[in-house]
Amino acid sequence: MKYPIIVTVFAAAAALLVSCSGGGKNPLLEEFDTPFHTAPFSLIKVKHYVPAFRKAVAEHDKEIAAIVENTEEPTFENTLVALDNSGRLLAKVSGVFYNLLSAQTNDEMQKVAEEVSPLLSQHSDDISLNMGLFKRVKKVYEKREELGLDTESAQLLEKTYKGFVRGGANLNAEDQERLREINKKLSLLSLTFGKNVLEENARFELVIEKEEDLAGLPGTVVQSAADAAADRGYEGKWLFTLDKPSLIPFLQYSDRRDLREKMFKGYISMGNHDDELDNKDIVKKIVTLRLERANLLGYTTHADYVLEENMAKKPTNVYGLLDKIWKPALAKAKEERAMLQEYADRAGDGIKLEAWDWWYYAEKLKKEKYDIDERDVKPYFQLENVRKAAFSVANKLYGITFEERTDIPVYNEDVRAWEVKDKDGSHIGVYYTDYYYRKGKRGGAWMNAYRKQYRPGEESVTPIVCNVTNFAKPSKDTPSLLSYDNVQTLFHEFGHALHGLLSDCTYRTLSGTDVPRDFVELPSQIMEHWARERAVMKEYARHYQTGDVIPEKLVDKLKAAGQFNQGFATVEFLAAAYLDMDWHIVTKPMLRGVNEFEKESMDRIGLIPEIVVRYRSTYFRHIFSGGYSAGYYSYVWSEVLDADAFNAFKEHGIFDQETADKFRYNVLARGGTEDPMTLYKRFRGKEPDINALLERRGLN
Repeated sequence: MKYPIIVTVFAAAAALLVSCSGGGKNPLLEEFDTPFHTAPFSLIKVKHYVPAFRKAVAEHDKEIAAIVENTEEPTFENTLVALDNSGRLLAKVSGVFYNLLSAQTNDEMQKVAEEVSPLLSQHSDDISLNMGLFKRVKKVYEKREELGLDTESAQLLEKTYKGFVRGGANLNAEDQERLREINKKLSLLSLTFGKNVLEENARFELVIEKEEDLAGLPGTVVQSAADAAADRGYEGKWLFTLDKPSLIPFLQYSDRRDLREKMFKGYISMGNHDDELDNKDIVKKIVTLRLERANLLGYTTHADYVLEENMAKKPTNVYGLLDKIWKPALAKAKEERAMLQEYADRAGDGIKLEAWDWWYYAEKLKKEKYDIDERDVKPYFQLENVRKAAFSVANKLYGITFEERTDIPVYNEDVRAWEVKDKDGSHIGVYYTDYYYRKGKRGGAWMNAYRKQYRPGEESVTPIVCNVTNFAKPSKDTPSLLSYDNVQTLFHEFGHALHGLLSDCTYRTLSGTDVPRDFVELPSQIMEHWARERAVMKEYARHYQTGDVIPEKLVDKLKAAGQFNQGFATVEFLAAAYLDMDWHIVTKPMLRGVNEFEKESMDRIGLIPEIVVRYRSTYFRHIFSGGYSAGYYSYVWSEVLDADAFNAFKEHGIFDQETADKFRYNVLARGGTEDPMTLYKRFRGKEPDINALLERRGLN
């Protein structure tokens, strides 16, 4: 979220215009006549979005004007609460549009984003830089000690006031105008960056015509490639793409080293071809503009600006954490490199290990060391069973239930809608699941909200959240089967969903996942632990053909292999966290080449050539078209928290009700209503210990 006074996430934007006018009613501007006021997707057309955004912005402007023009003395109720409750129509329209822009986009949707993004950027600045509004907020803030506010109300006041200051309210008129220009340019650049990556990803195709070139690939992977080829008109051939469900199995199993190299290099060179989709110049402009904005607002770097609001507070604290883990992780990765090279030598392959070989030989060595092969495991991980197990875990922990509702509209035939109920049967919210890869869906996996939970006045607004992933679709003969990593991804994103669903806050600004970036991953990452627990695994790990429960020996092998290749996994991630921070601690406009800067960053930490940073700069969407700039480290910061937090469950029982209640009501329900460390210590009784993380990854 750009500033706390804006109630929804505005995606990045550009400035192309499209006509979305038309007669008739606009369903986005009508009350949704559906169960729980969910979006009537089939009625909403692309032409409806721009008029809806313009109307919603105009309505929000009127609401802001009413607050500013109120002749009564500014109070918490008539200023802060009124501000928090404003913009409901804009939140509704944005919730639908930006979720579909990620989950089911097309050229028309992209053009809408390009048109409305400058509008929303300007609208955001119009509020953040509204001096009449700021004066009212400031007057209330100056009397905060006299108001007797409860903790949540005090937090709303503090966050809103700081949001204005961080949004430029204290700048002079000239600097405010420059800030507006910067924000508008950044929104355009960010949208273009993400669009380029999406198009780069879509245009890469590895089409295989000869069956012998499929050597080593599992039958399910081959069938998926055949289905993908047929979908694109390559009858009788096999298609592989850069989407992870296609890319990773190919790198793991293909015996064709030259094709593995082609796939790998295709992936790591996205946005780096000096053509119309090249992102290098965009990266330099984004970094330079972020620095200028930070300087305007009184910060030395963009990282200083971002981290002030996070648990880490300062760049030195982030680097301190990364350094503690990097040294043992790099040492482990070098040991793994030697083992993989030794395996290749024993196999008589006559190669020097390269980055495109790592996945392949790691899979073979894992099978040798632990007698485990992903192909032996996947038949036990049927998507539907894993989903049911995630729901079961939530039920055992929090007493909540998930009831599928076919009367709730969905936007694609693969999407399912669920009503979530509390242990007493009361309605909590609506949950959409959208699991399968398809064209037009951006890569990765995520949770988002169509509507946040909050309580305006006597009303209670319940949340509507979604989980979106890119798992392989069922083939003609096989259901959707997940890798072990995919299983953990499903549980991870489900944890984010629970954070949004179980929110119990008064104010929209503070509810759900609206917490510091380095705290938001705690609810998601802790859920991964239950996916790995033997008792839970027995629920979902059943062979899709025989129904047999996964053998104990195979579970033991998975456990034993859990720390295998952790040097690689940790180094690959940490390298990206370092790269993110390095981009955002620059103190001068970026004039150097992007590839040169990236190489210097990786050389400084000693990244070995056999491992490539998880996200290279030109396709690092988290930080250049998402909300993670100077924040990618947050996954490992949260991992320290989740490793320590799950120990609390291990100490008392993984489904211990008292521990679960503490976690629900002190973490999941509280949103951003208090300092996150205060919330964590209230749950755990102490600050987290990094040793839990090092032990889990086998790095201590």
